[in-house]
Amino acid sequence: MNFLQLAKERYSVRKFTNQKVEKEKLDQIIEAGRVAPTAVNYQPQRILVIENNDSLDKLKECTHYHFHAPMALLICYDKTASWKRSYDQEDMGIVDASIVTTQMMLQAADLGLGTTWVGHFDPEKIKKAFAIPSELVPVALLPLGYPSEESVPHKMHLTRFDQDHTVFYNTFEGLSDTNKDKN
Repeated sequence: MNFLQLAKERYSVRKFTNQKVEKEKLDQIIEAGRVAPTAVNYQPQRILVIENNDSLDKLKECTHYHFHAPMALLICYDKTASWKRSYDQEDMGIVDASIVTTQMMLQAADLGLGTTWVGHFDPEKIKKAFAIPSELVPVALLPLGYPSEESVPHKMHLTRFDQDHTVFYNTFEGLSDTNKDKN
């Protein structure tokens, strides 16, 4: 499958089978995250594999959006290791963690596995439940597993704005007026 086809067909899986993810596939997914580009190649990502029953039960205390997946990946970044933009000290760790998460999500889809990017979790509960050090910032949770036969893309999956709504050339001048016309 070519990349654009994979990107279009991948969807958020909310129903999983109980089948365990093979170690070889998990390793490929983690490798896709390891090789992801990060700001100045600082590689601040820290990934927690949540796979045993006790840990999955803890996860269920932190979010309703675990979808009973047989495992999950918690993607964090180390704020002491992430690059800060020199002009305004903006921390690029959340960007780095997002790129890592995206690459792992797409690698999982390429392997026939499903994921859902979950940002709706209680970060303080996650930190406490999994003894996350204070320098780590949780960014994304990826429930991971084989999609059940009932799993289908959300009805809005293929709904996208036309490019002229989101892509501009050389200036954003007039953007406010453009948005008024389209709303």
